[in-house]
Amino acid sequence: MLDLVPTTARRWVDLGAGAGFPGLVIAAIAAERAPDLTLTLVESDSRKAAFLGAAARQMAVDVTIRISRIEALTSDAFDVVSARALAPLPKLLEYAAPLLAPNGVAVFPKGEGWKGELTEASERWHMAADVRPSVTHRDAVILVLSEIARE
Repeated sequence: MLDLVPTTARRWVDLGAGAGFPGLVIAAIAAERAPDLTLTLVESDSRKAAFLGAAARQMAVDVTIRISRIEALTSDAFDVVSARALAPLPKLLEYAAPLLAPNGVAVFPKGEGWKGELTEASERWHMAADVRPSVTHRDAVILVLSEIARE
C-alpha cells in the first residue's frame, strides 16, 4: 500500500486500526523507505489500542495511537487515509473526506464486492478511482481514491 500513495505524503491515518494491519505494517516499512511519514492509528476500543501500543513498542516503530471515535477527528488533515475491513465504501468516504488534506488520497483494500461498493458510492460521491489488484486474493483490489467530494 505504501507504494500506491504519493511519495510526498507526510501524514497517514489508519482508521479502525484494530490489530494493526495495515497501520503497523506501513509504519515498519516507512521507517526504512519513507522516514518523514508519520502514522496515526485510530481505534475506539481501548483494549485494541493498548495492544497496538504494545505491538508498536515491540516492533520499535513510531506511531501515534488515538483512542477515539473517527467522527471526533475533525480538526486533523492527513495526506493518506486508510481503513481495512471497517465499513462499506460509502461509509468509509464519510469518515475519510473530512480528514483528507487537499490532494490527499484514500487507500482502501476491498474484497470481491468492491464493484458494487464503488457503484453505490458513486451515487453520492465524486472521486477519481485507481483500482489496483490485490496480491492477497485474486478477486480483491486496493482502491486508491483521490479528488473526493460529495455530489
